Amino acid sequence: MNLESIAKYFAPKSPMFSDSPLATASDSLTGTDVMAALGLAGHKCGFGFDLYLSKIGISSPDIALERLYEQARKLSGKFRALSELDESARSGVLKVLCAFAYQDYSRSAASTRKCDCCDGSGFTEAQVFTNKVSYPWGKPPYWSKMSRAVRPSDWESWTQAREVVRVKCKPCNGKGVISNSCRCHGKGKVLDKAESDRQGVPVMKACDRCGGRGYARLKFSTVIEGINTVAEIKKTAAYEQLQPLFEELVAECHKQESMADAILSKVTR
Repeated sequence: MNLESIAKYFAPKSPMFSDSPLATASDSLTGTDVMAALGLAGHKCGFGFDLYLSKIGISSPDIALERLYEQARKLSGKFRALSELDESARSGVLKVLCAFAYQDYSRSAASTRKCDCCDGSGFTEAQVFTNKVSYPWGKPPYWSKMSRAVRPSDWESWTQAREVVRVKCKPCNGKGVISNSCRCHGKGKVLDKAESDRQGVPVMKACDRCGGRGYARLKFSTVIEGINTVAEIKKTAAYEQLQPLFEELVAECHKQESMADAILSKVTR
């Protein structure tokens, strides 16, 4: 059993009444066996379990973020940009880094993010020019349509007005969210045209845009914007000092999840 298969055990099921006997094979796991295995594996690697359960939406990420913050405090000593800050500012920066590192870890090709263009509303404001007609001398009389000397438009007064209207957001198509999947549609592989033409058969290669992950990672410029709300750190120092710490925190999340997966597989083997 791996981590991907534990989500169904946390979903409520309707009781099924049947006269067919239960499975009697020795290698089949009951719900009690699975819960015991999860408890034992969670005791050995609780950090990885908390991360994964919050990632798939079963539990709150508060406990996982607290453990990630403890790990960030241990790693922050070797970064000078953090050592120069006071305790409150350092704590705020670490919390921001942990929050963004968790967001980057939780991303997948199937996940979505709030649209930056419309801020999740699905609509944007746009200025449009409209031509409006008015009749300052009243509506044209009925005989104006039959006369050759005058026209009904002689009674009209046209003005051009500029208005602000709500239009559908183009990047998200009015949905308010944007998919995190790459242009490779989350596959992580694209067709290598040069090799395909040379060999005469379709040849696949890792996507150059996402590096084979299948989804777009969080931009560090967004992380810097969040850091600047807590403490003033120069952009150069942020890229040199804080980006390596951010990458270590993301790698630690993936490492803990892999450890939890390995322990669960070993327990249920």
